[in-house]
Amino acid sequence: MLPTRLNSIHEIAASQWDGLLSAAQPFLRHAFLATLEDSASVGGRSGWQPAPVVMTGEAGQVLAAMPAYVKSHSYGEYVFDHGWADACHRAGIDYYPKLLGAIPFSPVTGQRLLGEPLAAGRLLDELSAGLAAQGLSSLHINFTSPVDDALLQGRAGWLQRLGCQYHWHNRDYRDFQDFLDALSSRKRKQLRKEREQVAGQGIDFDWREGHQLSETEWDFVYLCYANTYRVRGQSPYLTRAFFSLLAERMPEMIRVVLARQGSRPVAMAFSLIGGDSLYGRYWGCLAEFDRLHFETCFYQGMDYAIAQGLQRFDAGAQGEHKLIRGFEPVITRSWHYLCHPGLRAAVADFLQDECLGVQGYAEGARGLLPYRQG
Repeated sequence: MLPTRLNSIHEIAASQWDGLLSAAQPFLRHAFLATLEDSASVGGRSGWQPAPVVMTGEAGQVLAAMPAYVKSHSYGEYVFDHGWADACHRAGIDYYPKLLGAIPFSPVTGQRLLGEPLAAGRLLDELSAGLAAQGLSSLHINFTSPVDDALLQGRAGWLQRLGCQYHWHNRDYRDFQDFLDALSSRKRKQLRKEREQVAGQGIDFDWREGHQLSETEWDFVYLCYANTYRVRGQSPYLTRAFFSLLAERMPEMIRVVLARQGSRPVAMAFSLIGGDSLYGRYWGCLAEFDRLHFETCFYQGMDYAIAQGLQRFDAGAQGEHKLIRGFEPVITRSWHYLCHPGLRAAVADFLQDECLGVQGYAEGARGLLPYRQG
């Protein structure tokens, strides 16, 4: 059977899609992808046209699948190929539309090629071979898992790209003080001082699960989220409806920490939980407070992970400032199949140098970690 590109995640039953998942990661669930569509966060004029790909067997059973979107731009991906698009434009080559295997607006590593490995490999081969006939310039698969990497490694035409994120690992700490004790004296004092500065401003924190927030509180969460974009002159990717719909469909996976000064809410951080990991996704504040970002986005998440016995805290993309707070560099991977042979050759040369640079950076970044030696 050939892979079929659907127009909506709703064209496949949730039980069939979720039955292909091998890990308890919230971003891959049918409910999460459906919420993106139903809230109009993707589709329409967003430049993210849903196009999930499925491979079915003779009896109609789904053997493999990939979350995918036809893209008319490169925003919201967190793997930056704007330079490739600009080069194509100057050369008179169409770079858009392209096909992207990814979770929108979520730079979180996870399996993208779902289902049986043999079927997933065939889906991959058939899909890449048919791109040009469908008017697509390329296929990109972002933030892949080791399972995906094994399928993609060595496949003809595919180019690997490396990136670097920062994740915090819970070394079975008893509490936050136990974590601090693992740091050098100077860094330990710095982190303790930052937390004291926030507490000294009379700010308290309240953790909630998805079902524990009222619609008024979701209004506040969205206002904070949207403000982080608007202060930079950008429009938020997610709509207000996304948060309420996700709270209805996946409340057990949502964690929100609200920061209050007295009775007044002033900031929030929105996270999702899955398996042994906490995924910090969105943050925002409505007033400026010294060190509030570090406390709300990092230290509160560490505290929560320790208390809940979670092993990993992924606090989002970018941010070298995470290093001195104990977040370790982690290599991420994306894969790119470019139909135009000249573009493919040029990008291959670029990636060869870039990958060496990323590996060198990650190795050097480990020297900035605050942990005691020996």
